[in-house]
Amino acid sequence: MAKPGTKGRPPGAKGGGRATRAQFVEATIETLKREGFAGASARAIARTGGLNQSLIFYHFGSINDLFLAALDETSARRMESYRAAVDGARSLAELVDSAARIYREDLESGHIKVLAELIGAASAVAGMGRQISERIAPWTHLAREAIQRVVGASPAAALLPPEELAHAVVALYLGMELLTNLDGDRSTAEALFNRAALLAPMLSALFPGPTQAGG
Repeated sequence: MAKPGTKGRPPGAKGGGRATRAQFVEATIETLKREGFAGASARAIARTGGLNQSLIFYHFGSINDLFLAALDETSARRMESYRAAVDGARSLAELVDSAARIYREDLESGHIKVLAELIGAASAVAGMGRQISERIAPWTHLAREAIQRVVGASPAAALLPPEELAHAVVALYLGMELLTNLDGDRSTAEALFNRAALLAPMLSALFPGPTQAGG
């Protein structure tokens, strides 16, 4: 999106553009967490951040672009945690443990609330569904890397291609988070993680990993 010209710049727009954008992004994240998409109007966001409402359109062009910028910011923060947690996993059990930890952090941070609200709005906002899907793609890429590391050169890789398995894992994981966000009940997801942790040692025989497989 091209940057708006300086002509007709709203009062208070001169200087500090990056800081102002960051303030709007933070205010949008907080408003989506508290009020949901339905309550996240330009007026509500500006009120949350103590900002000039008209500057939203100067800095972002549209309220929808501001929503996507907010999703970009919270996703970038969470991706740092995802990568730190997953990169150290060298076995199926460690991968399950990392996934459970990330799941809890996502809920506590409010990231999944922001994502859930925007996914819910996507059907009513032209183009937003595609934009959100593009922002989820890096999660699938990260999951594929982790699965390839754990699966290694085992015969199971031919039966469960990492690309397909990563897509299924992200879909399941996202679905669990969205359902938990809706009903506030973590018990089923926690039970699933506990079950996976119990099964992981037995399934590890199918996934020798890079060390045992010579990688």
